[in-house]
Amino acid sequence: MGAKLGVGLGMVVLGVMLAGCGGSDGQQEPVKPTESTTAAPQPSAPVPITHSEAPYQFGDVQAKAPPIVDGRAPVIRRIPTDKPYVFITIDDGEIKDPNALSLITQSGFRPTMFLAQKFVAGEAAYFRDIRDQTGADIEDHTVNHPNLRGKPYAFQRKEICDDADAEAAEFGRRPVLFRPPYGNWDTNTQKAAADCGMRAVVLWTAAVNNGVVQFQEGDHLKAGDIVLMHFRTTFVQDYTAFVERARRDGLTAVPLPDFLG
Repeated sequence: MGAKLGVGLGMVVLGVMLAGCGGSDGQQEPVKPTESTTAAPQPSAPVPITHSEAPYQFGDVQAKAPPIVDGRAPVIRRIPTDKPYVFITIDDGEIKDPNALSLITQSGFRPTMFLAQKFVAGEAAYFRDIRDQTGADIEDHTVNHPNLRGKPYAFQRKEICDDADAEAAEFGRRPVLFRPPYGNWDTNTQKAAADCGMRAVVLWTAAVNNGVVQFQEGDHLKAGDIVLMHFRTTFVQDYTAFVERARRDGLTAVPLPDFLG
């Protein structure tokens, strides 16, 4: 599940999903790679990130999610906006990098964290600190991080609802947005998400892997792009690469829930 790309540095294997890249009508979409702005820093030595001023009062709803139709939550890949805004999302929660809180704080951004309960249970304090100190948002990513496509409705509903219930108990707020693991979904996913109280099924248009920003279309970030990264050992490189790429492209990261209110 990957495309091989030679770039003079040897053969780099780029998985289509890389733990979750792109989906269209439940089908996977490759992410075309491009280099980030600078060489990625080492995880043990995070580089300073200049704080960005909020372009509006974060937390104020700027746009509504599309309506649920026929009992199916809408699938969102990009946010329609004429403002220079981009959206950073961080998935899973497997690796708890101690530098994450300081990097997010320095950037002034408010990521949306799509967390799977298998990575959160017993360690909710790590993510609670990020939320409380940066304003980041915590949303639904299933309990066990399965590939949902093709699974029965009851299976999908349990994965989504149980994760939402657990996060409500852990963080004092029930999620309202859902991201399917690996970006894989079908109509049962949409129905289950809606029945679990989700406003939207959220995918992405760009991803950051190993300190490199990759795009599904074009060679730069565009207004309205939703960017995917993960809580991995490369968190410092990935988050820094996103911040630098967004600024190079003249964009400011703003909270995703503000545009799916």
